Amino acid sequence: MKEITILSGKGGTGKTSITAALSSIAAEAVFCDNDVDAADLHLILQPEIKERHIFEGAWVASIDADKCDGCGICQSNCRFNAIHFLHGHYEINPYQCEGCRLCERTCPTGAITSTRSRNNEWYISDTRFGPMVHARMGPGEENSGKLVTLVRNKALELADDKKACHILNDGPPGIGCSAIAAVSGTDQVLLVIEPTQSGLHDLQRLVELVNSFRVPMAALINKHDLNLEVTKQVEIFLENKQIPLLARIPFDDTVVKAMIEGKSVIEFAPDSTITKQLREVWRQITKEESLTSGKSFIHHN
Repeated sequence: MKEITILSGKGGTGKTSITAALSSIAAEAVFCDNDVDAADLHLILQPEIKERHIFEGAWVASIDADKCDGCGICQSNCRFNAIHFLHGHYEINPYQCEGCRLCERTCPTGAITSTRSRNNEWYISDTRFGPMVHARMGPGEENSGKLVTLVRNKALELADDKKACHILNDGPPGIGCSAIAAVSGTDQVLLVIEPTQSGLHDLQRLVELVNSFRVPMAALINKHDLNLEVTKQVEIFLENKQIPLLARIPFDDTVVKAMIEGKSVIEFAPDSTITKQLREVWRQITKEESLTSGKSFIHHN
């Protein structure tokens, strides 16, 4: 079984659209949305939820006004300015509280207690392409990295049970905690790159992160014809880093039309050039040998 994680250095590159398209041709696969902070793979895969579970997030403190004597020790010790004196008593702003629980430990009257946030859920679902594990985090919630690890582990259990050939992960953008949790231990990373200066900059940071885990990478440039100059810069960077370039996907409003219909571009336009390109990408990244040679598998104009 091979676990493939699709990543991008920034949001808006088309990563999830690519993941959805590959999902539609991935036989005997389990799908996992690692982008727990802003999950949207479900918009195309349209999962039918079979199991629903609570994920406990960070600790959040609160003050019992009846027990509080107003000494202010908690406020003076809070390094996050989360405790405020309002309406004649102390209150803790849950959006400023970092869950360190120092206030709870220093309160002389035991007026402060902490509980784990329960504003997050994870799911096991069925889709028209196969089983899917995904999650939803509430606004401002923390511990996204732990939730990514949880859904990946559940996807692995499900894949073992189903004897699946592949796990296909829609990874989070960027290089934060959730991206680190998505990269660690995966078998192959597919980079989806946007040909802009910010896209190139964030690609460089992401490649450094993935390299630190020694995970093999391949890449595709999405909407490559929007900026041919930057596309060339991306190609030079990939060549220097010996990262195989599997496709240059042109901008095509067929992808937008497919999304409006709630379909992947492969379902919506099975004979299109993009579909043919993505089928070849899937063939390349699912080969038994890792893509580590740095060879480009496309013809350059």
